[in-house]
Amino acid sequence: MSRRVVRQSKFRHVFGQPVKADQMYEDIRVSKVTWDSGFCAVNPKFVAIIVESGGGGAFMVLPLHKTGRVDKNIPLVTGHTAPVLDIDWCPHNDNVLASASEDTTVMVWQIPDYIPTRNMTEPVVTLEGHSKRVGILTWHPTARNILLSAGGDNVIILWNVGTGEALLTLDDLHTDLIYNVCWNYNGSLFVTTCKDKHLRIIDPRKRLVVAEKSRPHEGSRPVRAIFLADGKVFTTGFSKMSERQLALWDLKNFEEPIALQEMDTSNGVLLPFYDPDSSIVYLCGKGDSSIRYFEITDEAPYVHYLSTYSSKEPQRGMGYMPKRGLDVSKCEIARFYKLHERKCEPITMTVPRKSDLFQDDLYPDTPGPEPALEADEWLSGKDAEPILISLRDGYVPVKNRELKVTKKNILDSRPPVGPRRSQSTCDTNFSRSAFEELLEEIKSLRQTVQAHEKRISDLENKLCQFTNGTD
Repeated sequence: MSRRVVRQSKFRHVFGQPVKADQMYEDIRVSKVTWDSGFCAVNPKFVAIIVESGGGGAFMVLPLHKTGRVDKNIPLVTGHTAPVLDIDWCPHNDNVLASASEDTTVMVWQIPDYIPTRNMTEPVVTLEGHSKRVGILTWHPTARNILLSAGGDNVIILWNVGTGEALLTLDDLHTDLIYNVCWNYNGSLFVTTCKDKHLRIIDPRKRLVVAEKSRPHEGSRPVRAIFLADGKVFTTGFSKMSERQLALWDLKNFEEPIALQEMDTSNGVLLPFYDPDSSIVYLCGKGDSSIRYFEITDEAPYVHYLSTYSSKEPQRGMGYMPKRGLDVSKCEIARFYKLHERKCEPITMTVPRKSDLFQDDLYPDTPGPEPALEADEWLSGKDAEPILISLRDGYVPVKNRELKVTKKNILDSRPPVGPRRSQSTCDTNFSRSAFEELLEEIKSLRQTVQAHEKRISDLENKLCQFTNGTD
């Protein structure tokens, strides 16, 4: 008799477990907006959740340790005038969060380490450039202060949050609604999926689609795509028969997937979450009550099913903790924040180990909070891998670092030439063209004033004639 050989993997027995009831976040009115984002963003300090709110858009930010029943009068972040659709924590500053809304704006917030006493209404910077609602946000993985936003106007904008300006606007690469955007490991490319049924690999600095695949999945429902650390692309979508599928693509040959698996006939879009350190992809469907996870390897069949975490209640949204926020002493390799209708439930994914020592094989060095590049270095063509840190002694979040926004002088973006003029000569270094424009405007206004004065004088003369006649 032939024996079936079971593939060896240290992640074969990973199991999911919800936390105890007192460690959940209770009494939260989770947003009911129909949009396929996670509605939840977490980092080693905070959990942020998009919530229902009257007359505008709001989200709630709680320190991780603030578990239990949430006070119904807790201050919210309420700067948007329409529902919030997506939120994302900055990977290089745990106190900075970006939010995107139906009101067409993106706002960037400085979240204090303490819970404020009143609603936060003033963002550090408001980014305005989209003409329709903004539904997708994602920070650059290695460059400081670069934020990508995608809107219902089919436009992708890359912002420098440190100056409050748009670095790049990609407005002619997509013909329909963009479903999702994901950076590659070093932030040199990103992948997008779109309602026009095309998957695109884009080099933003060259404004070019470097690879494209029409209908990566045959079905008409939304497709999701993420970059893996080795440059391959993982997608989830639907077959012609509306079965949910996952696929793995090698950019060297984009014709056929190197792996394709069918899963079930549920209609919820599968949101993929990826851990580059362990090469595990977790699939969470909106409306599902399960999380499936798969290990990606270099040998066929490439995508190996590991297990499924199942619960009774469906998920309204999902947040995913970065590796540096996990408890290494408990061999925790992932943590999800599952949104129910009225609560947020953390779920831990653990590798069973008997030893209490640090497990080097489970925790290779992982991306830390320091950016590898400045925004202008990246824009000029430079790339860099993330700066890695060790989790051997656990990770301690850094204290509140303030985001400083320095807006450039719109009148003159060039540095002043020649010796500096004295204060009495002129307060501002105008460019020659701006100076001439101002002179022209003053001249035009003077002519208008003179014309008005002449008209007033004529009318007064007429008035005198009338009054003389009346006498």
